[in-house]
Amino acid sequence: MASFDVIVSPVDSKADLKAFIALPRRLYAGHKGYVAPLDLERMEAFTPGKNPLFEHVEVRFFLARRAGKVVGRISAQIDRAHLERYNDSTGNFGCLAAEDDPAIFTALFAAAEAWLRDKGMMRATGPFSLSVNEEVGLLVHGFDSRPVLMVPYDPPYAGPRVEACGYAKAKDVFSYDYDVQNAPETIGAKLLARGGLEGRVKVRTANMKMFDAEVRTLVGIFNDAWSDNWGFVPFTQAEIDHASKAFGPVIVPELAVFVDVDDESVAFIVALTNLYEAIKEFDGKLGPVKLAKLLWRLKIAGVGSTRVPLMGVKKKFRNHPLLGAGLAMIAIDHLRQNGKRLGKTSAELGWILEDNKATNNIIRSVGGVHYKTHRIYEKVLAG
Repeated sequence: MASFDVIVSPVDSKADLKAFIALPRRLYAGHKGYVAPLDLERMEAFTPGKNPLFEHVEVRFFLARRAGKVVGRISAQIDRAHLERYNDSTGNFGCLAAEDDPAIFTALFAAAEAWLRDKGMMRATGPFSLSVNEEVGLLVHGFDSRPVLMVPYDPPYAGPRVEACGYAKAKDVFSYDYDVQNAPETIGAKLLARGGLEGRVKVRTANMKMFDAEVRTLVGIFNDAWSDNWGFVPFTQAEIDHASKAFGPVIVPELAVFVDVDDESVAFIVALTNLYEAIKEFDGKLGPVKLAKLLWRLKIAGVGSTRVPLMGVKKKFRNHPLLGAGLAMIAIDHLRQNGKRLGKTSAELGWILEDNKATNNIIRSVGGVHYKTHRIYEKVLAG
């Protein structure tokens, strides 16, 4: 498909996929908010058979070229788990990156939307790279903020270009900067005492000798806590197993905190080491020397920044006027205490839907500062 001198074609070879992965590195080199992810990790994430997401998500990748040079990319995907849950004829776009040229954006969206319409979709939302449980939204605020693992970077021109292609805001999601060293203690313990849980609450960290069981517990709380969230799709067991292995190097047991009530795990928070701080000058490559440097930084020198991608409180406590906030706060308190002891300096907490007032209020009350906004767009697809 072509728009003016821009030609868009599907990714149909390993060379195309390598070009697809490499493009943002060229476009965003030198941008303060961008660090190139590792090529080998992206190659696995975008390859059926290596990423279990493809068991329920059908994806088509596209490249835009001008005079033979790659100038843009996009994905179009359909998540069968989403369609089974919502029955809304909605597909997604993602992995969007392009030079600042309206013709390129127009051509990319024309190709992605045509593919979605051919699959019977009547609406497109995104960006999701490649699902609501992976990288979500297009950056519209916080362009110079620190790069963080699995948090998308987009340049300031991207939002207006997307909107010019007929897309409107569906939801904004917020991320917060949390000062691990200086954040105040919360009122979580007081809320739990007032709510009648004094003496019944136990806070613990992950037992790595029972890692698989701990992951199942965490995901069970998450799926219960967020099942009513906008766009929620539960993790599959295969995705859980895959993520456990993939994130092994950036999991710190002391930063995976569970809160038990009467010996039942009802709340959790987990912070991952911010891999992007450790690989910021690697340019996506990981040879023997860089691997040794990475391991030294992760295990010995230490990485100061972290990301909290997951937290939750089971529904039976979450909506209580005292206990939901109290359980979340006490988990945050212990995460902060452990992180401070380990020399962590900051945590990014996110993403949180803009209209999730309860969680946004909790994070702000404990010292979180809103510093990034990502936008999820939507468009009705004409027949």
